[in-house]
Amino acid sequence: MSQDPTSAALARQQPIRTEWLKATIEDIVDPQQQIVDPHHHLWDKPGSRYLFDELLEDLQSGHNIIATIFAPCHSMYRARGPVEMKPLGETEFVNGAAAQSDSGEYGAVSVCAGIIGEVDLSLGGRVEPVLEAHLRAAGPRLRGIRPTVGWHESAEVRVGDNRPHMLTEPKFQEAIRCIEARGLTLDLWVFFTQIDDVIALAQKFPNLTIILNHVGGLLGIGPHAGRNQETVRSWRQAMLNVARYQNVVLKLGGLGMRYAGFKFHELPKAPSSDMLVEKWKPYIETCIEIFGPRRCMFESNFPVDKGSYSYHVLWNAFKKLAAGHSKDERNRLFRDTAIQTYRLNLPASAQSPTAPA
Repeated sequence: MSQDPTSAALARQQPIRTEWLKATIEDIVDPQQQIVDPHHHLWDKPGSRYLFDELLEDLQSGHNIIATIFAPCHSMYRARGPVEMKPLGETEFVNGAAAQSDSGEYGAVSVCAGIIGEVDLSLGGRVEPVLEAHLRAAGPRLRGIRPTVGWHESAEVRVGDNRPHMLTEPKFQEAIRCIEARGLTLDLWVFFTQIDDVIALAQKFPNLTIILNHVGGLLGIGPHAGRNQETVRSWRQAMLNVARYQNVVLKLGGLGMRYAGFKFHELPKAPSSDMLVEKWKPYIETCIEIFGPRRCMFESNFPVDKGSYSYHVLWNAFKKLAAGHSKDERNRLFRDTAIQTYRLNLPASAQSPTAPA
């Protein structure tokens, strides 16, 4: 792997300010609602540490988190060995955190019950031994793969040295076929301007579950700063187009990143859940309306989004946004879509009639 686009993107994120976050404290909304957080990271980077202890502190903030799913972030890569095998270090590291959680010494939550790994899709068919190594490292916890493919024509938006239309390249699709053959999911963080490539992928691999991250890559920076009507209209049409493919699932979150352009980090005080609801309602409601609760799941994207709001405030906002839905629909948004999509193996107490085995 050449330049690390993920680390380049994270380096441009707003820092976590603990005292700023503590200035906004709320009672927990609907504390009994079970939640599977399907998208968080673990890392130890210069000036930023978010490992098992830091994650556990957030998970214990008052919401009923029963399980989590790890998404790769280019942390703990192997320092030696073949380049294509270096991401194995991250999977090994995260599987250790999952084992720590499964000891039962840290509460009932199943941390990293699902693990999403990263591979270099430009390997094409040569990705097979890398996938096998990920499966050996994580065992049944490995549920999917997330490559780094975000690209935009604007340098202010662009992620690292990615290039356009990577998902349509023959080598990439050869590797994706290997992922599909192993029954793994494909997580994609792309911008809404790349949705046509996702559609092409959904058409070519109808049996592959594609999980679109961060409300489909809503943008509010660069040429999309201020999110004018044209940007919102184009994003909504992209969501309508890709939702036609039943093998595409959507994660609702990631709106604290700089890419979304809400600039919560510029406020003198960390935002309340009511403020998040006010700003996000048009986008979250549109996503749920288009995809339906069976194909939507709320995500934290922590600690990336922690520079914009706290964990307990975030899930309060999600609960308020989902308040108008039925109990069955809320269970799907907060728990069951994640369990079903990633085929999580959770204790019987965490299962529900609406989450197919």
